[in-house]
Amino acid sequence: MAAPHIPSAPPIPGATHVHSGKVRDLYRLTEGEYAGSLLMVASDRISAFDYVLESTIPGKGEVLTRMSLWWFDQVRDLVPHHVLSTDVPAEVRGRAVICEPLEMYPVECVARGYLTGSGLSDYVASGAVCGVGLPAGLLDGSRLPEPIFTPATKADLGDHDENVSYDAVAATVGDEAAAALRETTMAVYSRAEQIARAAGIIVADTKMEFGTRPDGTLVLADEVLTPDSSRFWPVDQWQPGRAQPSYDKQIVRNWLLSADSGWDRAGGGAPPPLPAEIIERTRSRYVEAFELLTGESW
Repeated sequence: MAAPHIPSAPPIPGATHVHSGKVRDLYRLTEGEYAGSLLMVASDRISAFDYVLESTIPGKGEVLTRMSLWWFDQVRDLVPHHVLSTDVPAEVRGRAVICEPLEMYPVECVARGYLTGSGLSDYVASGAVCGVGLPAGLLDGSRLPEPIFTPATKADLGDHDENVSYDAVAATVGDEAAAALRETTMAVYSRAEQIARAAGIIVADTKMEFGTRPDGTLVLADEVLTPDSSRFWPVDQWQPGRAQPSYDKQIVRNWLLSADSGWDRAGGGAPPPLPAEIIERTRSRYVEAFELLTGESW
């Protein structure tokens, strides 16, 4: 698949553009107190099925940034995070953070407490997810006997992340680092699952990224426990055996796969623009998840 088209990152005074992903733009600060550090900007872009959509979700970048900052604070006793400051240039205020440069691990660290998505596909095909065997008879949305670590490779832009075994991660980063990634991922997920459940939200699964400081300290980076990196389901509507209502971008995925969109996914063409109703419903769900979890008003 060709790399998705991503709009050019806007210039920011005192910063040099380094990289753009599906949602985030990364800059290196060239002046001031944090010169040499990174400025990570969350845009309002939204991706689905490895495409960056033409449509954007107004305010999404701010939701992602504020939610990540809240979660970083909830788990800071488990693992340090990469945020140095939220005192960012006016052009990106509210949706950007200044963060420390890290040596990033080439692994998507995924924790699953429930079976769905690519994990369900793997389970149907093999009875296992990332080499972790699971009981027979599980359904879409089933709660797992215990949460599992199901890592994935970090794909190039436009390609699919690929689920891999724990042994594959150990072969890539070494036994000690792999064990630390698994242990920390599962500790953060366990804490988050309890906090979210008390707020009426199931964290079905989530992915995290980690890097290391020059002294070897493991650091939680990028975003954490947002609707973009997690599946959030309402506790009171959970029902295994069907697709679950969600607070994430599943609304967008569902519309794209429906006859209403007219999109031929197998044909390889880019998805169509989202209708205003789908944009607003998605925005509302992101905001609702933020308010439920944090107890703050948007």
